[in-house]
Amino acid sequence: MKEPTMVPTEKMISTNAIEDNQHVKIGIVDLDGIIRGKYISNAKFKSALKNGASFCDVVLGWDREDTIIDGLNLTGWHTGFPDAPITIDQSTLRNLPLENGTPFYLANFAGKYTPYCPRSILKSVCDKAAEMGFHAFSGMEFEFTMFQETENSVREKNYNNLTPLSPGSNSYSVLRTSVASELYNEILTTCQEMNIPLEGLHEETGAGFMEVAISASSAIETADRAILFKNVMKTIAIRNELMVTFMAKWTMKEQGQSGHIHISLQNEDGTNIFYDDDNEFGISEKMRHFIGGQQKLMPEFLSLLAPTVNSFKRLNPDFWAPTWGSWGIDNRTVALRIIPGSEKSQRIEYRVPGADCNPYLAMAAVIASGLWGIKSKIEPTPISSGNAYSQVSPTELKLPASLSEAANLFVNSEAAEEFFDIGFINHYAKTRIAEEVKFNQAITDWELARYLETS
Repeated sequence: MKEPTMVPTEKMISTNAIEDNQHVKIGIVDLDGIIRGKYISNAKFKSALKNGASFCDVVLGWDREDTIIDGLNLTGWHTGFPDAPITIDQSTLRNLPLENGTPFYLANFAGKYTPYCPRSILKSVCDKAAEMGFHAFSGMEFEFTMFQETENSVREKNYNNLTPLSPGSNSYSVLRTSVASELYNEILTTCQEMNIPLEGLHEETGAGFMEVAISASSAIETADRAILFKNVMKTIAIRNELMVTFMAKWTMKEQGQSGHIHISLQNEDGTNIFYDDDNEFGISEKMRHFIGGQQKLMPEFLSLLAPTVNSFKRLNPDFWAPTWGSWGIDNRTVALRIIPGSEKSQRIEYRVPGADCNPYLAMAAVIASGLWGIKSKIEPTPISSGNAYSQVSPTELKLPASLSEAANLFVNSEAAEEFFDIGFINHYAKTRIAEEVKFNQAITDWELARYLETS
């Protein structure tokens, strides 16, 4: 399960010919999983490596439409929106093939802002795993939809009657990938050149529906690849006068769009601690407790996995998404699909997140809940066999029905305080509740069609 060692940072920098580029691009990920960034000059970049750099702290205090969220302690009108220090992670270097090879780096918030930085949060959880003698190894899958639309056309249509790239469902269609081979090849080639290795890319069930499997690596590297893949896909789509969405549920006529996380733990010598040949299905004691912790904390951590109002539209029966904290062996109706096999392949597929998730926060929730299970020796429920949708959920494993309910469970979670800063817990919960408040202030097309004439 080990991947090839990456080229050392020093060599990457010296061979990247940064001197030949006038500018460098840096990006930092906000709480909604959006990469915020800018071009900086080479001189500024070199200064930033030596002396640090900064972003306005509003990045952690507004929503995805750049609207200030009231009631936050960290930042707001009351603080005057000062600069927040950042550090550039040189190990994240990629060259952007669609931008003439411009060097690109991911950055982290620093100082008092560190506990609020999604990438730093995941690193902190991984550090806690290392203290227990474990290293998290993960892969990620995304489902997404391509449209024959542009940024302007979707607005002209008021986001209705959108035309998918291809009509109807045709999963794993060789014909459709051949017809759209230029687009597929651009995706594959760009990702390869950006060190975003893909295990697979294919048509899925739904009009214009596709799925990608991102190759496994360390948890932070996988999350980096995932966040960059989303950005690459959106860039390629727009440049081809198309549009892509990772929205969890863009239409009730089709299944939702998932962001499944595959996870296992390795010890110091790279051995998969989830595998024990002496136990049924190869499930080791630590894997069993990891599952138990994930089950137990799934409701409390759900807002990290399902971060939008729309996320909850996906978590419905018979649409390939889980409805409660169930687990089973190679069963796609459960929340935690155990994939048994060898020491190399034994893992958990955590099927709760949608494609709209912030990979860093979702990964942090998946790992933290499992580590808590190992520390607390939490035993899972009996295995769910057959159709988990038809089974009655234990009360404590029922998933919250709304974003605000999930946020309130998170803010009151004692287990959360073992892995996340209390300031972040309160801050994040307020941002999710604010998102639902905004939704409740909107009048939907459904309401107009149902009530306008009959009320």
